[in-house]
Amino acid sequence: MDSRAEAAKICCHSTAVARNCCDVQQQQQQQRCSSSNTRSSDAAGSLQSQPASCEVELGDEHEEEEEQEQQQTRDAEHIRNNNNNNKKPAALTFVGSLDPAATVGSSSVKGFLVLRSQSAHPLDPLTPTEIAVAIATVRAAGDTPEVRDGMRFVEVVLNEPGKNVVALADAYFFPPYQPMLFRSKAGNVPGAFGPMYPLQLPPRQARLVVYNKKTNETSVWLVELSEVHATARSGHHRGKVLSSVVVPDVQPPMDAVEYAECEATVKEHGPFVEAMKRRGIDDMDLVMVDPWCVGYYGEEDAPSRRLARPLVFCRTPGACPLENGYARPVEGIHVLVDMRQMKVIEFEDRYLVPLPPPDPLRNYTAAASRGGVDRTDIKPLLISQPEGPSFRVNGYAVEWQKWNFRVGFTPREGLVIHTVAYDDGSRGRRSIAHRLSFVEMVVPYGDPKDPHYRKNAFDAGEDGLGKNCHSLKRGCDCLGYIKYFDAHFTNFHGGVETVENCVCMHEEDHGIMWKHQDWRTGSEEVRRSRRLTVSFFCTVANYEYGFYWHFYQDGRIEAEVKLTGILSLGALKTDEHRRHGTLIAPGLYAPVHQHFFVARLDMAVDCKPGEGWNQVVEVNVKVEEPGPDNPHNNAFYAEETLLRSELEAQRDCNSLTARHWLVRNTRTFNRTGQLTGYKLMPGSNCLPLAGPDAKFLRRAAFLNHNLWVTQYNRDECFPGGEFPNQNPRVGEGLPTWVQQDRKLEETDIVLWYVFGVTHVPRLEDWPVMPVEHIGFHLKPHGFFNCSPAIDIPPSKAVVADDPDHKEVAVKGAGQPETLTSTLMSKL
Repeated sequence: MDSRAEAAKICCHSTAVARNCCDVQQQQQQQRCSSSNTRSSDAAGSLQSQPASCEVELGDEHEEEEEQEQQQTRDAEHIRNNNNNNKKPAALTFVGSLDPAATVGSSSVKGFLVLRSQSAHPLDPLTPTEIAVAIATVRAAGDTPEVRDGMRFVEVVLNEPGKNVVALADAYFFPPYQPMLFRSKAGNVPGAFGPMYPLQLPPRQARLVVYNKKTNETSVWLVELSEVHATARSGHHRGKVLSSVVVPDVQPPMDAVEYAECEATVKEHGPFVEAMKRRGIDDMDLVMVDPWCVGYYGEEDAPSRRLARPLVFCRTPGACPLENGYARPVEGIHVLVDMRQMKVIEFEDRYLVPLPPPDPLRNYTAAASRGGVDRTDIKPLLISQPEGPSFRVNGYAVEWQKWNFRVGFTPREGLVIHTVAYDDGSRGRRSIAHRLSFVEMVVPYGDPKDPHYRKNAFDAGEDGLGKNCHSLKRGCDCLGYIKYFDAHFTNFHGGVETVENCVCMHEEDHGIMWKHQDWRTGSEEVRRSRRLTVSFFCTVANYEYGFYWHFYQDGRIEAEVKLTGILSLGALKTDEHRRHGTLIAPGLYAPVHQHFFVARLDMAVDCKPGEGWNQVVEVNVKVEEPGPDNPHNNAFYAEETLLRSELEAQRDCNSLTARHWLVRNTRTFNRTGQLTGYKLMPGSNCLPLAGPDAKFLRRAAFLNHNLWVTQYNRDECFPGGEFPNQNPRVGEGLPTWVQQDRKLEETDIVLWYVFGVTHVPRLEDWPVMPVEHIGFHLKPHGFFNCSPAIDIPPSKAVVADDPDHKEVAVKGAGQPETLTSTLMSKL
């Protein structure tokens, strides 16, 4: 199609086009006003009654004209500034239709019509309706009934649009309605006057990973969802297949349905039943079979077959409702399952290890059911917000304490944070990051004996963190005034499932933000810190992981992972000792292991979408050499090194030099003339405690460095490649991408931060491990002209002895009071 013809569909660049668009708008307004209400899809996919658009848009005619004139003046000034600066605008690469049914609102900008074509923001997660339409579209595209019957749906997610489309949506279609986010350009078509304005956002797209059980093929589909509205209104399941590609030599992630079928298959296998009888187990209902992906250790693990090597455990008969089966691991049994045909293809009872005796400390339920005693001296702790929360939510858009961002969710990553920005007074809405998420985690074990040497799970790439999420409970997982977000997934057979209350968002008191007392006068100022926490929890077999993003009032962002759950144990023979683990109970030991997490940080420090003005600087604190400049041998300084290319930017943490990294904008300055930036501040960390030839490092070579920096590429999403399950290719993902050695100066930057913890189990980690915390911070570094937390108002306190919990002012709030301190009395 001619590019000008495409532009005519999405841009209003002449008065003639504007006049035709107005006719379309009038017809649409008449259709909408014929009924008192219309229905639109909310963020969760359900239908709610909305006011008719005619009721919303009608108002005082003179006020509307005056407001339009003011808007025209502002837009004209903005356009002149852009043209004077000769800045190249980001091109809109998608084309949208003018389907009247898809148009849900309209507005005027500079005298031209701008239609609002979607009720869902381009970054909103797919609704249940959209997931169902995408699946139905792919099924209908199957060539034969056999192909359609063999389809299994591993993942259906939003195909996230380009950054310019997001900028367009935020400029004209959704809050914050900031035209400066999208670079307009003057029309160059004959007869066109002034800038070109979009009529409609491009249709949303779904990306599907489909596994065909009959052919053992994995395919990736793109489906346009431009007609999803018809599903809600007329029941038509229609979409448009944009592409379908078969990906060779891969296996997609496993699914919960497969795990359940695998457990049933193994427990029905005759030789397995006999092997359990040798160990004194006749009741197969007590047996737990946990399928683990086989990884890749040789050609026998090639992705030509879909394989699992289960681990086996056995519950102890008893009255406990949650009997801890992981307390009795079954050793010596080798099982290999073909997950496509769902049958046991290898079985061997190699050696007999007696089951560990029942541990009286194995269970973790309440005292009445586990046979213990619970504490009785814990008093209620109540969190009250009588005026409600300080955050505001519009769909998936969040505003809190000058922060604003969007919440997303995927089956693989779980929680995703989009378009993070900070409202900085006269400097406006300043971008910090385009997308933040946890994209992979790897758990390698350090015991060289079978089966533990094969335990190196890729919990995101082989299972999916989001697909294993919890429905969170008020008062247990989260406290205070809580906003929940639901998550919608496909199941293996193409049904749509919803996990309610999957993502929790709430405010937390976080101690003191800042404090100072003047020792001469005794005057004191103190402010308490508050943070906004967005989180979700998931269970992968025996372990639980909580993923948290904390936003602070001083401009910090903290990424935190909370590790808990049950240790993956092994059984010991009588008088056997293994130095690669910790003895937990008689006959029971916990192997040493590590947990690694990878955060993908698509940074955009002080950048509008489409701008590539960031760079990465490494900072190391150096001790000054003795000499004239250091006569007292006490001097040290921070040395900065610019990371100019991807091969230079493979870096490791170094606590001895307080190493950290800065992401700076090369064209924005603070009041001292320095470049504005944010710094990545590592927390505790480690590297793999394995030899360079370790088999699991074939697929996890990205663990060899704590930091990788790449130039943004929308196809580079996962550090080990999209399909790490049974992946035979060495170093796929980050280690391969950086061989291009792309430049990192004044470009669109992506940080890949790898952080981990080495877990040497303790007895105190049994039967359920207390939470282990690990993470990192993103802190402003010259981004603000002073502390952004200086404007936090004084706090109020609740008097503990007051039965009515009446709020009173804290001393030091408002006008400083003179206090008599010990130091003052001495003076």
